[in-house]
Amino acid sequence: MKFVIIVALAAVAVADKLPATYAPPPPAPTYGAPAASNRAAVEVALPPVATLRDERTQDEFGSFSVDFEAENSIIFSQSGSPNGPEDSVVKSGVYSYTAPDGTFVEVKYVADENGYQPQSDLLPVAPEFPHPIPQFVLDQIAKAAEEDAAAAREAASARSNSYAPPPPPPSTGYGAPQ
Repeated sequence: MKFVIIVALAAVAVADKLPATYAPPPPAPTYGAPAASNRAAVEVALPPVATLRDERTQDEFGSFSVDFEAENSIIFSQSGSPNGPEDSVVKSGVYSYTAPDGTFVEVKYVADENGYQPQSDLLPVAPEFPHPIPQFVLDQIAKAAEEDAAAAREAASARSNSYAPPPPPPSTGYGAPQ
């Protein structure tokens, strides 16, 4: 025990004489938006857009409507009422604008207990389901089924051809250890 204490004291004495090699890590680089003082140089000044129409109505029962139009051809119209399940608000509306490439975009939508349901010629459409399955996929499925059937037959054959002796009968009494 005395030896362990002497070794521990020697280790502490030697460690005290070693030069300190630890230095805190350098600060991590920062990424993202520039600091607030630099943002003015990054922002692009866009000319203000005049509002041509902004009409909003709401009645005492919770029904509402909003109609908005700006001089840059943005149009937004929405109406809603608490007619959904548990008085949830059901909304419907339309918005339109001109895309940067000059394409006219119009989206009509309904938002109700079934979620947001937009409709537009420009939205992607999922393929019809069930869509036709390519022949190479059907061939691969058939091959996998054949391989599974062959493996099952082989496992059944191996089980029927193997012999396992019956287990020993259970002990009926206590006896001297062997």
